[in-house]
Amino acid sequence: MIRIRHTDENPHEASEINVTPFIDVMLVLLVIFMVTAPLTTVNVPVDLPSSSEKPTPRPDDPVFLTVKADHGLALGEDDISPDALPGALATATKGNKDERIFLRADKTVDYGTLMGVMDKLRTAGYLKVALVNLQGQEKGAEAGATPVPAGGGAASTARPATAPASGPTP
Repeated sequence: MIRIRHTDENPHEASEINVTPFIDVMLVLLVIFMVTAPLTTVNVPVDLPSSSEKPTPRPDDPVFLTVKADHGLALGEDDISPDALPGALATATKGNKDERIFLRADKTVDYGTLMGVMDKLRTAGYLKVALVNLQGQEKGAEAGATPVPAGGGAASTARPATAPASGPTP
């Protein structure tokens, strides 16, 4: 006699996904991001003015030029003299004159000093300048920490200029 077997008679296999490796990978990624995130900021203390403009996307490796309250200059976290600015910028941008320079200035810096730095940038051949400010704050001192430009923090780059406003570009 022929016997017909039904699929209900077979023992069922447990088909569950093992999530332990997934959790391990996510924890490793979390640790990596927690360690590398503080390394992507500039730690030169400066009291930035604020703006309500919408933030623009941040590039992978931005070049920050900071005008401090004492009118000194810092490229990244290194203090530089105004005379050494063109050479230091060439090194930081690897000679790429089309790279955007993010200009940060303490809010106590006067307009003339800021325009002088922008003139030095233009003379050096860097025409793409973005001004960095605090995003959505009434006073820069209320931020409480050094801002991180664009990308979800309290700071952003606002009103990027293709050339300094001190005169026509050549």
